[in-house]
This record gives sequence, C-alpha cells and structure tokens, in this order.
Amino acid sequence: MTVSEVHPGPEPAVPAGDDPRQYAHLLSTVYDAAMAGEKMPARPRTVIGESWDRVSDAGVDPDAGGPGDGLDAGDLESRRLDSGLSVVLEDLTRGLDSVIADGDNILVVADSAGHVLWRSGAPRVMHRADRLGFVEGANWGENSVGTNAIGTALMSGHAVQVFSAEHFVRTHHAWTCAGAPIRDPRTGTLLGVVDVSGPAATIHPTTVALVDVVAKLAEARLRDHHRRCLDQLRSVAAPMLARLDGPALAVDTDGWVVAVDAVAPRPRLALPRHPGPGRVWLHGLGECDLDPLPGGWLVRVAEDDTSPSGTMLDLDWRDPRAPSLTVSGATGRWTMRPSPRHAEILALLVEHPAGRSAAQMSRHLFGVDDRTITVRAEISRLRKHLGGLLAANPYRFADGVTARVDRDEGGVLR
Repeated sequence: MTVSEVHPGPEPAVPAGDDPRQYAHLLSTVYDAAMAGEKMPARPRTVIGESWDRVSDAGVDPDAGGPGDGLDAGDLESRRLDSGLSVVLEDLTRGLDSVIADGDNILVVADSAGHVLWRSGAPRVMHRADRLGFVEGANWGENSVGTNAIGTALMSGHAVQVFSAEHFVRTHHAWTCAGAPIRDPRTGTLLGVVDVSGPAATIHPTTVALVDVVAKLAEARLRDHHRRCLDQLRSVAAPMLARLDGPALAVDTDGWVVAVDAVAPRPRLALPRHPGPGRVWLHGLGECDLDPLPGGWLVRVAEDDTSPSGTMLDLDWRDPRAPSLTVSGATGRWTMRPSPRHAEILALLVEHPAGRSAAQMSRHLFGVDDRTITVRAEISRLRKHLGGLLAANPYRFADGVTARVDRDEGGVLR
C-alpha cells in the first residue's frame, strides 16, 4: 500500500475520495514508524519521502525543529527589495484572495532561500502562525524547519502540498500548506515561493493547483515588466548609439542587451559583479568603457589610444519641490526627476564624498539614528535608476563619478 503515487502536475496531498481525517491518521502512523526507524504501514509520497531523507541528513530535530534567528528589520527590507518579487506582490495577493478571504489561511511569499518576506491573512490564523515562528523574516527552508511547502517547493522545483504529518517537525502536523516556486522568466532561476497555509482541517485538493497557476501568472507578469523596462532603456540608448563612431551596445543592469551598433548581436552580456562607470574588461569584447544609463549601461568597445572618461552628476535643486538630475558622460547626457527625498540623499552624498552610513543618513534625514530601514529602501529605489553610480558600505558615489549640486540657500529639506 502507498500513501499516494506521484502523477504529472501539482499533486494534492490527500487522494481524491479519501477522508482527510482518516488520511491524517494514516499519515501519523506512517510518520511515527519512520521516525522510530520501524516498518511503515504505507510509503509516503515520493516528494515527501525524498524530503524526509534530506532533512534527516541535515540534522533537523523532528521534536524541536523550528526556525532559527530570523532576519532583522534591515535585512528583511533589503531582501524584499532584492528579491524581484515586489513587482508581482499585488498580483499574488489578488490571485489568491479567494483562498484567504474566509480567514482560515494565510498567504506567504518567501525568497529563494526560504525567508518569509511577506505574509497576510486574518488575525486569528496569523496568531496561530506566530506560535510556530511562521513570521516575516523567519527561515522556512527545509534545513531550518524540515519538510514544508516553502522549503520543499524550493528543493523540488515544483508545486507541492504538504498535509498534517507529512511535515517533518511534529508541531507542524496541525497545519497544511501549498507552495509553488516562482522563477525568473529570463534565466529560469528560482526567485522564491508563494504559499498558502492554514489549519489541517482546511485542506482542499484544488489549492495546490491554484497556487501553481498564480505562480505562473506572476512569472508572466515579470516577463512583461522586464520587456517594458528594456523598451524604456532602448528609447534612451538608441539616440546615443546613433551618435557614436565606434562599436557599442546598451544593456540593462543584468546585462540584457537592448541595442547594438557595430557589435555582433547577443542576448546578454556578462557584466562585472558590481559594475561601475569607467574601463573594464568584458568577455568577448575586451577593454570597454561603461557609461551609465537610467537602469543600465552604455558599453563602448575601447580604442587603444583612448582613455576612459568620467561621469558627471549635476543635481539642480534650486527649486526643492522640483529637483532634476543630469547625468553626463562621453556619450551624451540624460535627465531624471528625483523625488525631493532622493534629491536630499544625493545632496548629502555630495557634501560627504567619503560616504555616509545608514545610521548617519537616518540622523540627517529624520533626526534619529534608527530609520535605517527607510534609508536602505530609498537607496535601493535610487539604484534602480542610477545603477552602479552609487556604492555601499558606506553609501557614496562610485569611483569615477563626479557629483555637484546647484541650490539656493534654504534648499535643504528638514
């Protein structure tokens, strides 16, 4: 006898026609035998058995297992911004609203390491999740909390529903969860997992299929978002490329090519891990000069007799309600309209070329040291436009960037 056999597509945890309560009892006897090293009355599903093996090898304690120290508020905010999932958060929430509307389930979005980034649901089920440590910032990967829909979906690469005693840690047996991985449509790499969790009695066989569909819709939304960003970058880069004499191409911050001139076409260019303006060596092109674009780079194949040119940032802050930033380089210039808060951050970095820590910036912007989460979030938003022009630890302008500000007295926001 087997608990359930694997079949194509998202597999509900409880076989069709089975009573969930009786099935939970069977799972409990299977689990107890497996943990005791005795002969099991039935085999767990393949995806569950493989997960149990992994977490046993990892040393997870089935009686005391639980998330370790979670992310602090600053790291949580950074992971949210870096995950690439904030773009589709609204789509995930809207797509699964019907599942959590009755108040029996919570919606969770985790990153590729299993850290809970966001969660939402009715207070009563959120409070139950709190008692398990199922909170924002907690690590819900298999190596931390054993078999569960988030960690097991990440490890298997497929949508999975985990019911009752299929969870490796005993305190999770009163729960059911369904999670589906979300992949970067450009590369196929895992970005994270969307998960619906609740008391075991709320299990429904269609939940895992719905979660999987919503995850795939999110991937389609990410693909559309990337296409729009490339189109916007192309509209800025094309006129610059037309004015150049030598070979060049325009890429986004991840190296995806939007336009080329006198260079063999390619879908993507391998950039340095932390690119900045100036000269770098790039595979397939040799020595190149990088000039910043809004959300990307203009890559010029260097001539032997040329030297890299610098980048100039001019912040016009004479009207604090309508600041503008002009970025100039060897290939031309472009202008963006930063928010007043972003203009204040840029002006602060001009005044302190050696850089400022998040706490120092918090003190300047808000009068206190503890608004570092907001500072990191604002810097992250700025870097979506200015890319490698801003460096971190401490926050400062990157090497090769000269910045200045034009403002009237009284232009500083307080």
